[in-house]
Amino acid sequence: MKLTRRELLLSSGALATSALFPPLAWAHAAAGQPRKGGVLNVHVASEQRILNPSLRASTGVYIVTSKIIESLVDLDDAGRVVPQLATAWESSKDGKTITFKLREGVKWHDGKPFTSADVQYNALELWKKHLNFSTALQLNLQAVDTPDAHTAVFRYSRPIPLDLLLRALADLGYVVPRHVFEGTNVLENPANNAPIGTGPYRFVQYERGQYIIVERNPDYWRKGEPHLDRIVWRFITDKTAATAALESGQVQLSAYSQLALSDIDRLGKNPDFVVTPKGSEANQFNNTLEFNFRRKEIADVRVRRALAHAINVPFFIENFLYGQGRPATGLIPSVSKSFYPADSKVPYAYDKARAEALLDEAGYKRNARGERFALKLVPINNGEDVPLFATFIQQSLAQIGIKVEITNFDYAASLAAVYKTHDFDIATGWHQYRGDPAVSTTVWLRSGSPAGAPWTNQYGWQSDKVDKLIDDAASEVDPAKRRALYAELVREVNEQFPIWFATERDFYSVVSKKVQNSHNVARWPSSSWHDTWLSA
Repeated sequence: MKLTRRELLLSSGALATSALFPPLAWAHAAAGQPRKGGVLNVHVASEQRILNPSLRASTGVYIVTSKIIESLVDLDDAGRVVPQLATAWESSKDGKTITFKLREGVKWHDGKPFTSADVQYNALELWKKHLNFSTALQLNLQAVDTPDAHTAVFRYSRPIPLDLLLRALADLGYVVPRHVFEGTNVLENPANNAPIGTGPYRFVQYERGQYIIVERNPDYWRKGEPHLDRIVWRFITDKTAATAALESGQVQLSAYSQLALSDIDRLGKNPDFVVTPKGSEANQFNNTLEFNFRRKEIADVRVRRALAHAINVPFFIENFLYGQGRPATGLIPSVSKSFYPADSKVPYAYDKARAEALLDEAGYKRNARGERFALKLVPINNGEDVPLFATFIQQSLAQIGIKVEITNFDYAASLAAVYKTHDFDIATGWHQYRGDPAVSTTVWLRSGSPAGAPWTNQYGWQSDKVDKLIDDAASEVDPAKRRALYAELVREVNEQFPIWFATERDFYSVVSKKVQNSHNVARWPSSSWHDTWLSA
């Protein structure tokens, strides 16, 4: 590709990110006592079809419903697991029995008591059967015993490391009321969009395409909290309008890099705001390229490797993301100190000549017009960089004789096209790494997820060897052996190449300085905000 940096920026609209400003220091709490009252208005760029985190694992769900529905555990500012609905836990020596002690005196928003029966129902009927990342995690869960109202005993057919389960449950351990869901079609239950939980805020109203409103829960188990009267999430799909809403004070927060890259840069210099990756350390993310193996060309690993060789990821990061990111070396990012393989390197670095040779070798030579074949690309538009990456892929593959048609759907329809109807050849979006490969990463590779579950292996691809490595690593209680298994898994996945994790990235939040106790835990946008308050 012979375009200059300036020409690319002008033609694509790629804009500078926060590489042009340093992350700002962030005070965990303002001086003085928290102020009661006030309404926190939050920008949300896209709308979910379901607001139940026990059925759908997604930051787009968590950013709203984690204030209404609580998980068994959460993370602190250093990413360590801390109690929430569970107060204590222990594992048997063989790693097959995990016992949770549950918080007493907690009530659902409808006044009924929270008990171990709720945890039992969620684990067996929702987390194990439907929750997109949890179906693989809980594959070996056989039973949940409830010896009393505040004890839940998880029994597994294979060992599960306690550290893995706890880290996973911060995201995959949200609990909804059994008495509301049992005996219903859980996927169609009205409570999926009018949630009932135990959290600091109670659901009030959901106006499609406009807003979601919650109000303070007066019976919350954390006495004296929450501090805010209400939280309002406003759906603003236009990035310019979202930035204008921040600057005018109509909203005070935009998380998960939902603003235009240029506005993130500019607001970082505005004294009224903090722009920071802090508080999102638990949610590193990748730009991905997903493959539909039902397409014969894509089913040939030489073609998939050729596609990767044709795409200059360092160039994309420098010119479209302004250095905010790095090329990924596999399914485990370099920030994962416990699991990142020491010998990691980019498996299929940019090499246009190699890409051409692989396609020729696979039997897809250029025709008289210089073309090989065409592909349908579906972007899952999680953020501004996704359509930019889609266009960059389109331009890059054109250089090796592959015509790419970009087909745009709205967010929900793109999920359906990729994971349910398989109406795509290649797709690009985001993957999030949540501290342990077994939490939300290996599910993209392990076979057996429920049909249509988003962000899971729905590609028409399966590997016995990969399945076994995933299962063995997920049940290995020895940390050194577990690390070695994941290193082997990275090598095998890079060899078979069923999906491409192309970049490693950080999320940024833009938040008004009036918002106190903000970004003070490692997954703050997805936490409960029980201690958040607004200064005058």
